[in-house]
Amino acid sequence: MTSEADLDTEEVPEQPTWSRWVIIGGALLAVLLIGGAAGMFLTRAVDDPGSTATPARGSVEVGFAQDMSTHHLQAVTMAGIARDRTTDPQIKQLAFDIERTQLEQVGRMKGWLMLWDQPEQAIGAPMGWMTEPMQGHGGMSAPSSVNPSGGALMPGMATDKELSKLRSLSGREFDVYFLQLMLRHHEGGTSMAQYAAAHSSLPALKALVNSILISQGAEMDQIKLMLSGRGAQPLPA
Repeated sequence: MTSEADLDTEEVPEQPTWSRWVIIGGALLAVLLIGGAAGMFLTRAVDDPGSTATPARGSVEVGFAQDMSTHHLQAVTMAGIARDRTTDPQIKQLAFDIERTQLEQVGRMKGWLMLWDQPEQAIGAPMGWMTEPMQGHGGMSAPSSVNPSGGALMPGMATDKELSKLRSLSGREFDVYFLQLMLRHHEGGTSMAQYAAAHSSLPALKALVNSILISQGAEMDQIKLMLSGRGAQPLPA
């Protein structure tokens, strides 16, 4: 017979690692779905009631929603790699925050595209909605990446070669390179968001842009401090 003392000292089996990640993955999927519902609601509720026009293909609104969704999803991919690979609690928390925030924002933008009857991804090269030179902070050109295979990349996005390098690293080298790539990625996304806000009158888009600028601005400040604390610098412009 098992005594109460035996029950008190009996060890509770530790939850398997895979189970914890399944729970986290489910939570992130829920965030994406909630974001999509929020995107549809905000488009209906916040849009100018005096305007019946729906953003058309090639417009700033449609192009931004398509390209920024793709841009965000790469950040989510890099954050997922970091969350699984790093042993640094600060990096893990930053990665989780990026996944959660950007998946919710992607959900909003995909909700808009569905309401506007537009494809989730742009047809042809990205950034076609930007008809004027894009400027970054302080009037400097926004940071960009060059795809070795010749395809165009959006500002700040990592190339396939850079992502392969990230996956090959470990320890401090991994942490530093992740922070460097994510800082450049956020800088590029910030410039895209600023351009969209300056060239669109859609209240829902302006509200999202404000959210992006606040969240990514705080994360960029944090990343710079984390790089400095690890004796590293941002990637060359």
